Amino acid sequence: MPLLDFATVVRRLEQALSAPLPGADAHATLAPPPPREWPPGFAQSRIRHAAGLLLVFPIADRAHILLTVRAATLERHGGQVSLPGGVIDPGETSEQAALREAHEEVGLAPDAVRVLGSLTPLDIPVSGFRLHPIVAAIDRRPALAPADGEVARILEIAVEDLIDRTCLVTIERRRDGQLLEVPAFAVSGTEIWGATAMVLAEFLALLRRHGTSGPAAH
Repeated sequence: MPLLDFATVVRRLEQALSAPLPGADAHATLAPPPPREWPPGFAQSRIRHAAGLLLVFPIADRAHILLTVRAATLERHGGQVSLPGGVIDPGETSEQAALREAHEEVGLAPDAVRVLGSLTPLDIPVSGFRLHPIVAAIDRRPALAPADGEVARILEIAVEDLIDRTCLVTIERRRDGQLLEVPAFAVSGTEIWGATAMVLAEFLALLRRHGTSGPAAH
């Protein structure tokens, strides 16, 4: 597989983010079955808006992305892989919230980060959130440190590893007493599934659109 260098990935993302996004079609390729819906009669005004940062950066010129393993003690999604992120505070934009949360969770200094654009918002009815993924880049490997009590581990995942078709797997997860088969990425000894995998599916769809081959849809 050809090396996916940082400059090429950023250039392709800039091109793709200026065009219509694949959105729900891309999300569906990594969505756990059955689809989650808002409860009948749920008022959309009750949705809590959150932002997540999908940061691209180089290690030895290879493009990588930043993910975190949430602390197992957290009430929501403990132990799962996620984007750095959290609730958008009143008066904040989604970009500001994503950068603030990344600074709080992993110590990312926001000054050198360049926002490239936004992916399609993703509803997460199980926790009542609408996630706004923000794609950004920094031209050097950032110095990071996990926040105690929030982040168990920081992951630096090579984009070319995510694009490799062999990283798409099916894992078992239990929901409401039922054992389900769930699509996931398996990279660097880590399983990435659920909302994070759905966001990454759209991210990879943008790269495929502009010249990078990637995993086929499920």
